[in-house]
Amino acid sequence: MKGKRWKAFRLVSMLLVLAAFVCAIAGEESVNSASLWTKLGIISSVSIAYLVLFIASTRNLHSFVSSMESQLDITERDSLYKFPAPAVIVDTDGIIIWYNKAFSEEIYSSDDAYGVDISRIIDIDMTETKENKDVTIEYMSGKYRVSAVTTEKHDSISDTTVAELTLLYFEDISDYVRLEEEYERSRMWVMMIMIDSYEELFNNVKDSDKSHITMQIDRLMEGIMEESSGIIRKISSDRFLAVIEEAPLQKLIDDQFRSILEKVREISVNDKNYVTVSIGVGHGGKTLAESENMAKQALDMTQGRGGDQAAVKEDDDFHFFGGTSKGIEKHTKVRTRIFSSNLMQLVEQSDNVIIMGHRFADLDAMGAAAGMAGALRLMGCAAYICIDVNRTLALPIINRLKENLEEGEDIFLSPKNALAVISPRTLLIVVDTNSKDMLESIELYEAAKNVVYIDHHRQVVNSIDNAVVALHEPYASSASEMVAEVVQYMPLNGALSSYYADAMLAGIMLDTKDFVNKTGVRTFEAAAFLKKLGADTVAVKKLFANSLESCRKKAALVESAEIYSRCAVASWDRQDNDVRIFSAQAADELLGVEGVDASFVLYSCMINGNDCVNISARSYGALNVQIIMEKLGGGGHQTMAAAQIYDISVEDAKKRLFEAVDEYITGIS
Repeated sequence: MKGKRWKAFRLVSMLLVLAAFVCAIAGEESVNSASLWTKLGIISSVSIAYLVLFIASTRNLHSFVSSMESQLDITERDSLYKFPAPAVIVDTDGIIIWYNKAFSEEIYSSDDAYGVDISRIIDIDMTETKENKDVTIEYMSGKYRVSAVTTEKHDSISDTTVAELTLLYFEDISDYVRLEEEYERSRMWVMMIMIDSYEELFNNVKDSDKSHITMQIDRLMEGIMEESSGIIRKISSDRFLAVIEEAPLQKLIDDQFRSILEKVREISVNDKNYVTVSIGVGHGGKTLAESENMAKQALDMTQGRGGDQAAVKEDDDFHFFGGTSKGIEKHTKVRTRIFSSNLMQLVEQSDNVIIMGHRFADLDAMGAAAGMAGALRLMGCAAYICIDVNRTLALPIINRLKENLEEGEDIFLSPKNALAVISPRTLLIVVDTNSKDMLESIELYEAAKNVVYIDHHRQVVNSIDNAVVALHEPYASSASEMVAEVVQYMPLNGALSSYYADAMLAGIMLDTKDFVNKTGVRTFEAAAFLKKLGADTVAVKKLFANSLESCRKKAALVESAEIYSRCAVASWDRQDNDVRIFSAQAADELLGVEGVDASFVLYSCMINGNDCVNISARSYGALNVQIIMEKLGGGGHQTMAAAQIYDISVEDAKKRLFEAVDEYITGIS
């Protein structure tokens, strides 16, 4: 008896016991108290005995049901009982009403299992098991695949469900699981290792010293692979190809590749330079060929991010490790010359050219765009700059070009107007960013058929991937420096205006902090070229001038800073139109505080109608602020980065920043 009838039977039984007590008390109005207590004692004893027998019967009932001939045919019952795999039948509540011999021997051999809740024996979710049919569980030292078959019994009169029984069948898959785990541990993956800036690293180094250094590198790589039970081959003077199993690769990942990156960094070339390598790993490919292709993509990504790090590519995702060194400046301009030649061919095939930077374009983005547009116009090309003048930090340059150049008013287009002039033969040049998410107009980028980009920031995961040609130099100080070099190889019909030179020099000065930060030989060569074009350093310095009110706000922001793990952190929780300007300046100024390796300024703002907290990050290289900002969804450069966090308060954003700093410091310690 199951369902509503069984519940009614239990309820009536309880009521009978209660009624006996009530009748005993009500019928003793004229009887002495001794007789009352005697009868109550007898009724209590009988009631307790009845309840004990009733509870025991609920367990025995399941055993009784399992032995009923009407439930199963004898042959079927014996076959299932002697079946070599464990099987059990449970009711709606998961109570065991039948089980076979294998279940009692392999799963539950300690006691009679009838009437026991299956969840007390095995950690199993009956709802999930019934829905998915097949689930995998772990019991004792084995693993089982559990299959469920549910049957319902309906009342012949009302057609309602009166019973529901579920057969659980346990298949021992322990051997298969161990075999699969062994297969996964022994899978082979491809790793590619490249010595960073090989030509620049060994420039002016004696051949005997070079041989000694390369021998140290070779021995180190071979020793690491021997410990990892992998194989490695040197495929060129600066590249290695390795094949490694899953288990030792996971050890390298858990170690964040320190055993390779740090040991290589101990090999010095001279007093100033030491060896660094970039590592690309293809993890998850179906074949070795696919893994090799993924490793190449990962290696390209590490090179685009400045080297001295490892990247593991899994499907469409990248995981990065390392990236603490500043890198070695490249003195050769071969890539710039080749890029300039390819760019000229694309320009000749185009009807017009549109140059675009990142959102909230700064002096560097605008300086690079202006320099490129001015050079192309000297060649007779219809060149324009796409800029939202309501969302830019470069108004001083824009206004100066409009006031002093004949084409000043015509050279600037809003994103809406730029979309109106774009055609299949338009060339789009993106400057000062390689991130799709940071473009001034994502619609313009998607509409362009031919895309070129020039950038000095470290490559991000969601980067521009359809560029016809690209000039990407993470070692360069600024995009303006890179454009100044490209302009030198362009066939100009005359001298470039000094106002364009001023714009590019302003961009260089912004990103180098007046030629202090990340400044190399090529930076001064570019500045000298711009000076030769007539760049006015005094006029450029005036482009950085602020109002008295902005200076006061910057001072208040600096004063509010606190020190956390050698990082200066300041915050501004009020909406302000000038906050982007004075917050960046405050971040630069905080770097001058003694004992500060990095500075972070947080401020609230509105982006596309959404509340946002923006973080400006600066450092002199002791801390890689790019990695810290990437942990918060941002990016940038090793010494200059930013992040935007939506739908969060400034205080909560600060807590997340502290967590990211702690995680970064823990990772490099």
